[in-house]
Amino acid sequence: MLANRSRLVGIVATRPELGFRAHLAAALAKSLIKRGSIPILINTGQTEDELLAAQKMLIGHRAEAIIILSGSPPASFFELAQRNGQPLVVIGRSEPGADHVRAGNSEASRKAATAFYESGRRRLAVIGSNTGTPAIIERENAFLLAAGSLGASVVVGRGGDSDYDGGVTAGRALFSEKIKPDAVFCVNDQLAFGLMDVVRLEARLRIPEDVAVIGFDDVPESAWLSYQLTTFRQDPLTMALRAVELMERRLENPDAPPGYERVIPELIIRQSFEP
Repeated sequence: MLANRSRLVGIVATRPELGFRAHLAAALAKSLIKRGSIPILINTGQTEDELLAAQKMLIGHRAEAIIILSGSPPASFFELAQRNGQPLVVIGRSEPGADHVRAGNSEASRKAATAFYESGRRRLAVIGSNTGTPAIIERENAFLLAAGSLGASVVVGRGGDSDYDGGVTAGRALFSEKIKPDAVFCVNDQLAFGLMDVVRLEARLRIPEDVAVIGFDDVPESAWLSYQLTTFRQDPLTMALRAVELMERRLENPDAPPGYERVIPELIIRQSFEP
């Protein structure tokens, strides 16, 4: 207060309790507290009233900086932070004029398609969701392009959201067809869990013998004995540290050009697919 600087940092997210986003929010809070900042989690909600309330909260607290997570916070949050002159870091998406941290979505998706093909799988599928966040679209499109260039057939399944129920919905649609996929790339682990339960419990197929599965994120549940999911690991602590570093650079030099950090995910091999 004496230095006339707020130590508050707003962490803005839609459905922050979901999957990797929850672990990223926790890692950000830990990194910010270590820095001496006070993190405030602002859940944008999904209705118009919830969005307006979240925007008022953002204005009222006059945070030192804003970090916006992947998902679907609307553009109004970016515009609001920029109008207020607050340093802005976005994770998992790109916004003009903002510093940003992104995972190597395209690299991972291409690697998934190639690994399936080289293991002899030819009936490939990719599961996304109708929410269509930037990361989901990038992973889905990169997989489709890579699989197509290899000459494999590819079908697309989508759930209503990027969660377990979305994976169940997409899995039921894919495995009700006469010709079933023999390998499925899921754009996040929550979708993969729903798909895997449908494959084993409803379609009565074996994983990985009949259907190979790769996910994305490596949330803790991926290592559970029920799933043993092969997946691309995003390290939430690494992503958080990169975001805080960008924030600090911006606070020190407000006129610097936008910074960009890209974190390449590592493929973690478990039982759902061994290349």
